[in-house]
Amino acid sequence: MLLIFLLGLVVLVNSIYYVFFSTFLFHRGRKRSESAQFPVSVLICAKNEMQNLSKHIPLWLAQDYPNFELILINDASSDNTLEIMNHFADSDPRIKVVDVENNEAFWGSKKYALTLGIKKASNKRMLFTDADCRPASGSWITHMASNFSEEKQIILGYGAYDKKPGLLNALIRFETLITALQYFSYAYNGIPYMGVGRNLAYTSNLFYANKGFTAHMNVRSGDDDLFVNQAATSTNTSLQYHPDSFTYSIPKKSWGSWIKQKKRHSSTAKFYKPKHKFLLGTYYVFNLLFWIIAISALLFYNWKITLPILLSRFLIQYVVCAKAARKFNELGLVVFIPLLELFLVCVQLFIFISSRKSKQHPWK
Repeated sequence: MLLIFLLGLVVLVNSIYYVFFSTFLFHRGRKRSESAQFPVSVLICAKNEMQNLSKHIPLWLAQDYPNFELILINDASSDNTLEIMNHFADSDPRIKVVDVENNEAFWGSKKYALTLGIKKASNKRMLFTDADCRPASGSWITHMASNFSEEKQIILGYGAYDKKPGLLNALIRFETLITALQYFSYAYNGIPYMGVGRNLAYTSNLFYANKGFTAHMNVRSGDDDLFVNQAATSTNTSLQYHPDSFTYSIPKKSWGSWIKQKKRHSSTAKFYKPKHKFLLGTYYVFNLLFWIIAISALLFYNWKITLPILLSRFLIQYVVCAKAARKFNELGLVVFIPLLELFLVCVQLFIFISSRKSKQHPWK
């Protein structure tokens, strides 16, 4: 009897989280303003990205936006990244190149390189993405910049991954979907806690008011989520999730490289504000408990009682996740949601355990 009580409690908590997420998903969103087109600086920090830059610089320059500059930051690359940047800069006056040499005090720090790029920007409204990201459309800047106002100084966007065959690709895209569902939902409900550097915008005024990355300069990662965690409020943060505002990246191709990437990303979570750590930690713990208790209840308790409880949880999860998948163009994942969630919970548990024994990795 205790087992079925615990299962019911866990399912209740899971369901509360999904109902909370649904408040964002069923919001229709505001219409994009066509009148305000602010000058924008697009910043790309690159380390050994010559091939991606060759492909993506033309896409950024082709944006249908009347007033923007492209700040290309070479973060002490050892390949021909700087030469590629200079080649494009020679033929387009909108490009500014910032060549960053390794600094003994900030060795291998993306935050140091980004800070130099921000200082070079002419416009106070700044849009950030990565060298391996391409915009979903020619109106990417237009959609992201349309959210800026005197009040709204942080714009959270969605950074998707290309669809490829295989379990790893599906898991990467599912994890990205669930992460976006969380940070968009929390921000929509006045609790912004993170953004992704693949698609993020904020003002230089806000950057300098918060002393840039000073509070977490010693942390390898976190130029995106830790800055948002520090600077975002319920009133200064806006959301942009129109499909044309997405960016797309090539996902990792091996389990080892993806887990290494997730370890680096997860190393920043311990620096979040206490309320954010509690809310996110509770969500993960109850997801883990659900699978442990659900399997135990099916094995050791009357399945006729257990099964309806499980199905009610899966139904709520399916409705919410299917809506999220539609919003973020990932409908192909819907049928595999239970399997992907189980895999993701196991991977996250592995990362949590192994991260406590390993050192942080540089951003590249």
